[in-house]
Amino acid sequence: MLYEIKDGTVSVGGEEILTHICFQIKEKEKIALVGKNGAGKTTLLRLLAGELELDRDDRRKGAGIERSRKISVGFLRQTLPETEERTVEELAAAISRDTESYSREQYAKEAEFNRLFTGFGFSAEERKRKIHTFSGGEQTKIMLLLMLLQKPDLLLLDEPTNHLDVKTVQWLEDYLIHYEKAVLIVSHDRYFLDRTAEAVYELEDGVLTKYPGNYTAYRMQKRKRLEIQRREYERQQAEISRLEDLIERFKHKPKKASFARSRRTMLERMEKAGAPKEEEAHIFTGTIEPLVLGNKWVIEAEHLKIGYDKVLAEVFLKVRRGQKIAIIGENGAGKSTLLKTIAGFIPPLKGRLSLGSNMIFGYFDQNSGALESELTVAEHFQKCFPSMTQKDIRKTLASYLFRGGDASIRVSDLSGGEKARLVLCEILSGRPNLLLLDEPTNHMDIPAKETLESAFAAYTGTILFVSHDRYLVSKVADAILEVNGEEVRYYPFDYEHYLRKQREGMTPEFVRAQEQALIADLKAVPEAEKHRLAEIGTEEAYLDWKFRLAKEPMEEAREKVEHLWHERSSMEEAYSCLLWNGGTEQELEECRRKLDTLTEKLDRSWTMWTQCCLEWFEVFTNAENCGTL
Repeated sequence: MLYEIKDGTVSVGGEEILTHICFQIKEKEKIALVGKNGAGKTTLLRLLAGELELDRDDRRKGAGIERSRKISVGFLRQTLPETEERTVEELAAAISRDTESYSREQYAKEAEFNRLFTGFGFSAEERKRKIHTFSGGEQTKIMLLLMLLQKPDLLLLDEPTNHLDVKTVQWLEDYLIHYEKAVLIVSHDRYFLDRTAEAVYELEDGVLTKYPGNYTAYRMQKRKRLEIQRREYERQQAEISRLEDLIERFKHKPKKASFARSRRTMLERMEKAGAPKEEEAHIFTGTIEPLVLGNKWVIEAEHLKIGYDKVLAEVFLKVRRGQKIAIIGENGAGKSTLLKTIAGFIPPLKGRLSLGSNMIFGYFDQNSGALESELTVAEHFQKCFPSMTQKDIRKTLASYLFRGGDASIRVSDLSGGEKARLVLCEILSGRPNLLLLDEPTNHMDIPAKETLESAFAAYTGTILFVSHDRYLVSKVADAILEVNGEEVRYYPFDYEHYLRKQREGMTPEFVRAQEQALIADLKAVPEAEKHRLAEIGTEEAYLDWKFRLAKEPMEEAREKVEHLWHERSSMEEAYSCLLWNGGTEQELEECRRKLDTLTEKLDRSWTMWTQCCLEWFEVFTNAENCGTL
């Protein structure tokens, strides 16, 4: 064990922040620390960094803190460094200078510095710039890379992804995964925690609770634990009610008085289970169905040129009913412009854009949450849905975290994130069949994001959305639309698949618009043609032969994908059971290894299936163009 706290308590300014906590971190272990703002996460980091000490406590046995050896600790704070007159190069040299200027170790440190500096998005020439000439965000990046250069035994990172762009965050994720020392991370970037953390400590009411696995595993385990606590509490309350009823019925009857007294004694000695805390987020478990089903093909665009004064991108697109497509790309590439063009707020510069029949869309952009009203939340919502009863209004608002007194707050007094949540509540309650969403969860806290994520997942209509929240994209999107320069490319798989291809150095397999209809129907590959009794001509026989050559490998590939999909699902369930039942590290590692192997096999099989489907489609297209169909 690298570092351990046993039964430690920390007070700051006379107030107890951490209460009899236990904490362990092993060599090379990557741990996430989560909890509400103000829960004491920074206090724990300061304790680990040696800036605070444990309270004197007669209850605790031993020193409270144990280390396997003398360890070095690096602490990245949220605050920026003081103004520094030295250049980046001079500061790095002062930190990593070896006794011999030309030693092998010094050369390795300089090479590592260059790798880190370019990895954080700086050019080689910027090494000679003075620290104070960089922006606040750039200074934070320099602080982080200088700390990584020192390679401390325990690295404490407080919101390390602030001020970093997506590419730099992805680079940092890969670096920390392979970092050879221990890391403790505090971050609101859930996707970052999912990729880097091996375990999660939750700090709540001054108490630390450890959960094995990454952030998603922690959320799943906590929900299960709360559900078990809720059932146990309800069971005990029912038993208490039963005992109290028995006592009341028999306490005045002479022949049953002793029985009533024994029940009372039993009740008094019963260890009462506390009422479990309600989950802050509301998780939608059913489905949110559109009022009108709408057309099979929702959006079709051909040679569609979007922009204002100049063309930002040319779009070829076919969107099928029920798809959930994330639009990603650099800032200014045209993501919001594409949504506004589809919604009809901006006219196309050129090309064709058509929406399916009976389409009712809900549109949300970054200005939709700028509500100003003297009405309360409940009054504002009733104005939007006058036919709703007060009970249904309160129930609906509660589903979007406007619970109890929150529904009586004036709309103008809500925060930006709360106003956005109210607008999205209105949109989803209207049950459109197409959602066009631009950064829907900006400025929201994690419970609000989880609520909206579950609502989008439960929604059975079509969604096109722009978001920089990679966790939201990974949980909701089943396809990706990448706006890259003047090009808009469609990727038929989810975000995890897209990123995995990039990490493996492979180019994601984007498809043309005319192939999207096939990809959207991958699960509905045409069934085998019926036997025909009449004789067919030479051309038709040749065509049947071509179709059979293309179709047989496609069917084989489909069966293999289905088999591997079920096998991986079973392994995921086995892994979840191990997590929940407290499996050993060895069992978890073995299960993760098998899961990774199955995922790789599934990716390869799915790629092969896609290629076979495209080859079949090419035969079909050639036959159609030649007039043989």
